[in-house]
Amino acid sequence: MTVFHFCFDLDHFGWIHENFLADPFWTRQRTAIVSLFLFCAGLGQAVAHAQGQGWPRFWRRWAQIAGCALLVTAGSWFMFPQSFIYFGVLHGIAVMLVIVRLTAGWGRWLWPAGLLAILLPLAALPLHSAFGNLHVLNERWWNWIGLVSVKPVTQDYVPVLPWLGVMWWGMAAGQWLLRQRGEFVRGPLPRGFAPLAWMGRWSLSWYMVHQPVMIGALMLAGMAWRGG
Repeated sequence: MTVFHFCFDLDHFGWIHENFLADPFWTRQRTAIVSLFLFCAGLGQAVAHAQGQGWPRFWRRWAQIAGCALLVTAGSWFMFPQSFIYFGVLHGIAVMLVIVRLTAGWGRWLWPAGLLAILLPLAALPLHSAFGNLHVLNERWWNWIGLVSVKPVTQDYVPVLPWLGVMWWGMAAGQWLLRQRGEFVRGPLPRGFAPLAWMGRWSLSWYMVHQPVMIGALMLAGMAWRGG
């Protein structure tokens, strides 16, 4: 994610020239990164649910994510007023976490539910074609659901559908691991993975800080280059 965003920043400031909206080299990376985000979020919820995490603690963490999502909206509006982020990955996680928490007891049904959530958006275009009055689903107030016929103009778009399916699969996989391979999850961590574990414990902070730091560094580098 950090490398992807750094390349995006290089393109934004004109240091490289890439098409992040259409080039499969970049769009597939984005899909993989978001999938990993949401799958891990589902895994984390499986562990939290198994450990008996109460709703007060859940809502405290949820408030942190929702608050950071609002900060992302404000920051992106400053940089991209015509395409600011109003329902990006953090916004999506905030909504989907509640759904996943409420459905944690579905057990094995999370697998088919996830598949259905992933496939549902494929029916959006035929539905829009058959019922021409569904344009409201493309509007900003409703396109967060994901049943759109036209992707919105925004720097990051992670609607509930199909991405809820990935988080459901993460929850299902986590529950399976805890039930069938508990030692794999609870075992000691190899020393070489310690830096990754540290980043994982501070994942939200890393997500919020890495872009401002890289953007600031590139702006300073650009000023130094022009000044030189």
